[in-house]
Formats: sequence, structure tokens, C-alpha cells
Amino acid sequence: MNDNSDKKLEIRNIKPTAMRELVLKVLSEQNSAISLPELEQKFEKADKVTLYRTLKTFEENKLIHSIDDGTGAIKYALCRESCQCHPEDLHVHFYCTKCKQTYCLNDIPVPSVNLPVYFTLENINMVVKGICSNCPK
Repeated sequence: MNDNSDKKLEIRNIKPTAMRELVLKVLSEQNSAISLPELEQKFEKADKVTLYRTLKTFEENKLIHSIDDGTGAIKYALCRESCQCHPEDLHVHFYCTKCKQTYCLNDIPVPSVNLPVYFTLENINMVVKGICSNCPK
């Protein structure tokens, strides 16, 4: 594959395999988050379990993050290089109600939430819904 994908995998301590490099290439080419069924369509002959395990490995090693945008299908997008997926690293996602795409708004952090005593924050998922800039109003 290319050195850039190898470096991304190496930075996250992920052993490069042909499938992992191919999945990373596809994820790198996306302008919006992608679901497992959408990824499966791009790899018609690949084993679905291998694709799922690849995504889980990427997610566990903070190469990608998952997004629950309310559609019923979890979507995946690449993390920034410095991301550790801690609450302070999280950003807002935008779901377009017209084209059904989900976008990472990396420059808009999720607002901080002051929880009551004895509540511990582990994750935040913030999805804003509307019409994206690619869709005619």
C-alpha cells in the first residue's frame, strides 16, 4: 500500500495487513462517515466478519470513532492524529436530513456538561440535524 497508511496504522500500534490498509484507504477517501453496510458494498468479496473486526480494531486503537446519528446504523470516521477519544477530544456531528450523510464537524467541540456529584462522564454523542452545504435548500 502506501507509506502514509502504514504510518497511520503504526502510530496507533495496529499491525498492517492488506485488508486493514484497504479499509483505511476507503475511510481516508470519505467526505462523510460510513456505515458497515456501506463499507461492505465497497468490498463485495471480502468477509464481513473481517471488515467488522477491522473497524473494531481501528476503533479500539483510536484510529476511527463511531457515531450514533440516530439512523439505526452506526457510522465510522477517521480520528485526527492527536485524538484519544477522551471527552475533551470529541466534536459535534452533523446529519443531513436530505442526503442522509453524517459529517464530522471537527472544529466544533462538544460543549462541556456539568454532571451531578457521583456521575462520571465516559462519552458524549452530539448530533446536529439539518441540511448540509452540499444539498440545495
